[in-house]
Amino acid sequence: MPELPEVEVVRAGLAPALTGARVLAAEVRDARALKRHLPLSGDDGLGGHGVTMPAEAAAERAADFERRVTGLVFDAPQRRGKFMWLPVAGAASATAADSPAPGVAAEWALLAHLGMSGQLLLRDTAAEDDRHVRIRLWVEHPTHGELRVDFADQRLFGSLALDRLAPTSDDGSLLPLQAARIARDPLDPRFDDAAFLAGVRSRASGIKKLILDQALVSGVGNIYADEALWRARLHPDTAGRAISARKVSELLGALRDVFAQALAEGGTSFDEQYVNVNGQAGYFAHSLNAYGRGGEACPRCATAIKRVPFGGRSSHYCPRCQRRR
Repeated sequence: MPELPEVEVVRAGLAPALTGARVLAAEVRDARALKRHLPLSGDDGLGGHGVTMPAEAAAERAADFERRVTGLVFDAPQRRGKFMWLPVAGAASATAADSPAPGVAAEWALLAHLGMSGQLLLRDTAAEDDRHVRIRLWVEHPTHGELRVDFADQRLFGSLALDRLAPTSDDGSLLPLQAARIARDPLDPRFDDAAFLAGVRSRASGIKKLILDQALVSGVGNIYADEALWRARLHPDTAGRAISARKVSELLGALRDVFAQALAEGGTSFDEQYVNVNGQAGYFAHSLNAYGRGGEACPRCATAIKRVPFGGRSSHYCPRCQRRR
């Protein structure tokens, strides 16, 4: 959490306010939210994903981010799976002192990963503080004027980072380097159905493990994996190579359907950890058939939904509708 629908809801919410907006100032309150950000030199001795940082090095990373992001002008936000980014359209600094560091140009982007509890919130500049704010940006939009962007993250698995954009191998579209190995998602017009089918049917791993593999298909997390498998009547441990081509296609259709419904309902919110850019919760949780319903009656056959451990999390499935064959 958040998964594809939640990240897409946030991306769409940011688009009107941040496309063409210029960063006036930045404040890093907690450098742990920059664990994927590397200074322009490429190495500050911390590694790209460390959470524990020496105080001096953390301050240097925060200062680097604040300096380089200030003055940037953003293009329309984009997304690949659970990764979202704001391409840099240019720099429009008022003075030389405000200018971003050399190397921050159109081939860069502000990359956001929400992790488990990350939130990107649009606020009036005079609004009260949001809880767990780690990074704050003040921006000016040609139409909407000055706004505040709060990156809040209770559990600190999410992050912001300036990352380079590089062309993909298939069609040359630009993608942040940190998302380079992330596959397209089922809602992407260029998603390769045939490659997905072949990838699933060539592997012995359980089907739930396969659809959680972001290098095979992106955007799927625990919630939507359980829901799609319930809709396709597939046991989560069924080996990929044991599933017929027709059934894999049915599963892909179920993924698309559950994503589309979740998007229409604003995503899934079980607590305050996922909200849209206005701080509002989604309501797809009311439409869940399997996930989080352990012990409850299956909406299809009334058999009790089973909840079992799965890689530190849980799987939810109907032992009657989703028999392992």
